[in-house]
Amino acid sequence: MFTKLLIANRGEIACRIISTAKAMGVRTVALYSDADINARHVAMADEAFYLGGSAPADSYLKGDLIIDIAKKSGAQAVHPGYGFLSENAEFALKCEQANITFVGPSAAAIDSMGSKSAAKEIMGAANVPLVPGYHGDAQDDDLLVSEANKMGFPLLIKAAFGGGGKGMRIVENSSEVLDAIHSARREAISSFGNDKLLMERYLRQPRHVEVQVFADSHGNCIYLSDRDCSIQRRHQKVVEEAPAPGLSDALRVKMGQAAVAAAKAINYEGAGTVEFLLDTDDSFYFMEMNTRLQVEHPVTELVTGQDLVKWQLMVASGSKLPLKQDEVKITGHAFEARIYAEDPQNDFLPASGKLEFLREPTQSQFVRIDSGVRENDVISNFYDPMISKLITWDESRPRALQRLVHALDDYQISGLKHNIEFLANIAKHTAFNDANFSTDFIERYGDELLTQSAVSPEQQKIALSLAALYQLCVRKQQAKVAAQASRDPYSPWSNNSGFRLNSASQHQVALLDDNHQINHLDLIESQIAGQSQYQLQLDDELITLSGELVAETLHAEISLQPLNSEQTEMGKSNGHKVSLPVSQVGDDFTLFIDSSSYHYRALESEIVEEQDNLEDKLKAPMNGTIVTQLVAVGDNVKAGQGIMVMEAMKMEYTIESPFDGVVSAFFFKPGELVSDGELLAEVEATEVELAKTEETA
Repeated sequence: MFTKLLIANRGEIACRIISTAKAMGVRTVALYSDADINARHVAMADEAFYLGGSAPADSYLKGDLIIDIAKKSGAQAVHPGYGFLSENAEFALKCEQANITFVGPSAAAIDSMGSKSAAKEIMGAANVPLVPGYHGDAQDDDLLVSEANKMGFPLLIKAAFGGGGKGMRIVENSSEVLDAIHSARREAISSFGNDKLLMERYLRQPRHVEVQVFADSHGNCIYLSDRDCSIQRRHQKVVEEAPAPGLSDALRVKMGQAAVAAAKAINYEGAGTVEFLLDTDDSFYFMEMNTRLQVEHPVTELVTGQDLVKWQLMVASGSKLPLKQDEVKITGHAFEARIYAEDPQNDFLPASGKLEFLREPTQSQFVRIDSGVRENDVISNFYDPMISKLITWDESRPRALQRLVHALDDYQISGLKHNIEFLANIAKHTAFNDANFSTDFIERYGDELLTQSAVSPEQQKIALSLAALYQLCVRKQQAKVAAQASRDPYSPWSNNSGFRLNSASQHQVALLDDNHQINHLDLIESQIAGQSQYQLQLDDELITLSGELVAETLHAEISLQPLNSEQTEMGKSNGHKVSLPVSQVGDDFTLFIDSSSYHYRALESEIVEEQDNLEDKLKAPMNGTIVTQLVAVGDNVKAGQGIMVMEAMKMEYTIESPFDGVVSAFFFKPGELVSDGELLAEVEATEVELAKTEETA
């Protein structure tokens, strides 16, 4: 076993590898870019070396520099994690040539699976089932269009050297083929440096089932359980589980043996994943082989009781596999949910910013969190916006799923947009509970899942009322501090109690919500048995509140009654008690209610009316790069028509005209960088559109 390991990666996977290496007594070397100077993986490692700028091309993709650092540090091995250089055959070969162990398969094995079209040929020769398609080297437009029409629709076009859903397009009919080819090529060359494409028939409702394989240098190769990764968005996995539900024992063995055959066909060594499409009739087809550790490997670890990173390091150092096939035991069920910084209500646009508040669920034998960040860390727009992986295990699928639901409810983040509530909606969905899903699950139920995330009027009233109560509790604490600092701590003028002579105490609270609405709330205070109780009216309901703030938790009691009903006397409650975590940064604060979060800003007195500005749609939704202009200055455009394409986080986004009009200017050229909120173009509304606006006004 080597004594020092360099991790050629960052974030969550770097932290994951460091943890196992330390447990094995192996010293670790981390790498960092400008954006990662203070990152968690840097702090965890025994030593760390600077790579360069924040962009991957300036840091984590600099293979020659990484090898030089490995030599300088005395590291005998390099673990590439996943992403970046993990499936780069040239990098693996250079490690071998430098007498540095590459923790993964040989360069030849990576190269054979690096091209999806070449991989299909190898798998076909090994009798691994394949989906009909075109995987040839000829790539001219006319040939690809012709092959597409021969194959029939729906059709899947994807980057031959791609992954993670990038460079992938679903085509429904012949008229869409050429545009899809051009778009997929642009994204492929940007993400992978190679624009070769392949095409195959698109199965309407398949499941994505993959098999974890492991091989050593002594000729041993086994499979360790299967995983279902069907819950995907834009071909990127969102929720994974092991083992895949609903498979017969015979089908599991058949898929496992096919995965082993695939690995043996390329003389594989180390951890790998063979991905299959499973059709409704239990037919399965080879999709691709990932020659690295998968993001979702923890679910396999929890059901097998094995540490796969440990296995990687053992195999890389020349040891045999720890288990034989008949010794692999599957116990219970596990789920993984990927916590992302993104906005589900805004087409899942990636978010960047500071994690101003972070409270993770308590970890145990049932709950595991793999994370590369801490509170106050920044999620950068330069890398994948994953915050963490939440993994749960229990003896059965229903119990493991319930663990996931509870853990999501206990996960609290503020400071940026995230997908926790969306994940909770998936976990609670009836079809998901029944394991009735395919790869189009989110597409099929997306509106429903997002609607569940929308705040109902009743929820809004409750959250707003509790936010007002929180503000009053904060004021009381501030008044108490001020009174203690005052020369006359008993003076009524030293507090903020709302005291009025011969009148009930009244409080006014102004809160700005996420919809940019300013809410003015008037609360009446009474003292009941020495405790403050408040009442306020919202619409046609009277709300009664009481409670206290202890550290970061609001302990409250709330009841709602229709105004036309017989009112409950102050001091008597028909409500319920809640304990809510709260985060506050400056005047902004967040209430966490189950898996939902409610953000407010406390205002002093001025009212600022904010109206929707349609031209905001012409602003950059995030930092990125302009790809192309779809129209020219002077062109007439319709509302919703795409006028330009920008790229951010390796994905393309189309900027649409907000109304009918004429394009009067573009402010950025293809290839130029843009910042979040910058105006990208100008569209002058037509006279008809102006008339509509005036009529509305």
